[in-house]
Amino acid sequence: MIAAEGCLEELVALSLEHVRRSRQEDGCLAHGVHADAETPTRLVFFEKWADESALRQHFAVPESRAFVRRASELSVGAPIIEIFRTEPIDL
Repeated sequence: MIAAEGCLEELVALSLEHVRRSRQEDGCLAHGVHADAETPTRLVFFEKWADESALRQHFAVPESRAFVRRASELSVGAPIIEIFRTEPIDL
Protein backbone atom coordinates (compact mmCIF):
# COMPACT_ATOMS: atom_id res chain seq x y z
CA MET A 1 0.00 0.00 0.00
CA ILE A 2 1.13 3.55 -0.65
CA ALA A 3 0.55 6.12 2.07
CA ALA A 4 -1.52 9.14 1.14
CA GLU A 5 0.22 12.48 1.50
CA GLY A 6 0.81 13.29 5.17
CA CYS A 7 -0.35 9.84 6.35
CA LEU A 8 2.86 7.80 6.37
CA GLU A 9 3.60 8.11 10.08
CA GLU A 10 0.09 7.03 11.10
CA LEU A 11 0.03 4.23 8.52
CA VAL A 12 3.37 2.88 9.79
CA ALA A 13 2.18 2.97 13.42
CA LEU A 14 -1.08 1.25 12.48
CA SER A 15 0.82 -1.35 10.45
CA LEU A 16 3.24 -2.14 13.26
CA GLU A 17 0.34 -2.57 15.67
CA HIS A 18 -1.32 -4.96 13.20
CA VAL A 19 1.90 -6.93 12.64
CA ARG A 20 2.59 -7.32 16.36
CA ARG A 21 -0.98 -8.45 17.06
CA SER A 22 -1.00 -10.84 14.10
CA ARG A 23 2.19 -12.54 15.27
CA GLN A 24 0.26 -13.77 18.31
CA GLU A 25 -2.37 -15.56 16.20
CA ASP A 26 -2.41 -19.34 15.91
CA GLY A 27 -0.66 -20.44 12.74
CA CYS A 28 1.33 -17.25 12.20
CA LEU A 29 4.91 -18.23 11.33
CA ALA A 30 6.09 -14.77 10.24
CA HIS A 31 4.55 -11.33 9.83
CA GLY A 32 6.34 -8.11 9.01
CA VAL A 33 6.00 -4.75 7.31
CA HIS A 34 8.75 -3.08 5.30
CA ALA A 35 9.23 0.27 3.55
CA ASP A 36 10.08 0.04 -0.14
CA ALA A 37 13.64 1.32 -0.69
CA GLU A 38 12.68 3.01 -3.97
CA THR A 39 9.31 4.36 -2.85
CA PRO A 40 9.53 5.01 0.91
CA THR A 41 5.79 5.76 1.18
CA ARG A 42 5.04 2.23 -0.07
CA LEU A 43 4.65 -0.40 2.65
CA VAL A 44 5.02 -4.07 1.83
CA PHE A 45 3.86 -6.85 4.14
CA PHE A 46 5.37 -10.30 4.31
CA GLU A 47 3.36 -12.97 6.05
CA LYS A 48 3.84 -16.70 6.39
CA TRP A 49 1.04 -18.88 7.72
CA ALA A 50 1.05 -22.54 8.72
CA ASP A 51 -1.76 -23.31 6.29
CA GLU A 52 -4.68 -21.83 4.40
CA SER A 53 -6.98 -22.31 7.36
CA ALA A 54 -4.76 -20.14 9.57
CA LEU A 55 -4.67 -17.45 6.88
CA ARG A 56 -8.46 -17.49 6.52
CA GLN A 57 -8.82 -17.23 10.31
CA HIS A 58 -6.47 -14.22 10.24
CA PHE A 59 -8.63 -12.50 7.62
CA ALA A 60 -11.72 -13.19 9.76
CA VAL A 61 -10.33 -11.55 12.91
CA PRO A 62 -12.28 -8.30 13.50
CA GLU A 63 -9.05 -6.40 14.18
CA SER A 64 -7.63 -7.52 10.83
CA ARG A 65 -10.72 -6.25 9.03
CA ALA A 66 -10.55 -2.97 10.96
CA PHE A 67 -6.88 -2.63 10.01
CA VAL A 68 -7.65 -3.01 6.30
CA ARG A 69 -10.46 -0.45 6.52
CA ARG A 70 -8.33 2.15 8.31
CA ALA A 71 -5.23 1.45 6.21
CA SER A 72 -7.33 1.97 3.08
CA GLU A 73 -8.34 5.40 4.37
CA LEU A 74 -4.67 6.31 4.87
CA SER A 75 -3.54 4.96 1.51
CA VAL A 76 -3.70 5.86 -2.13
CA GLY A 77 -6.15 3.26 -3.42
CA ALA A 78 -7.08 -0.02 -1.82
CA PRO A 79 -4.32 -2.32 -0.56
CA ILE A 80 -3.23 -4.99 -3.03
CA ILE A 81 -3.18 -8.48 -1.55
CA GLU A 82 -1.41 -11.29 -3.38
CA ILE A 83 -1.22 -14.78 -1.93
CA PHE A 84 1.59 -17.10 -2.98
CA ARG A 85 1.69 -20.81 -2.23
CA THR A 86 5.13 -22.27 -1.81
CA GLU A 87 6.57 -25.70 -1.49
CA PRO A 88 10.05 -26.72 -0.43
CA ILE A 89 12.56 -27.60 -3.13
CA ASP A 90 15.86 -29.42 -2.99
CA LEU A 91 18.74 -27.37 -4.36
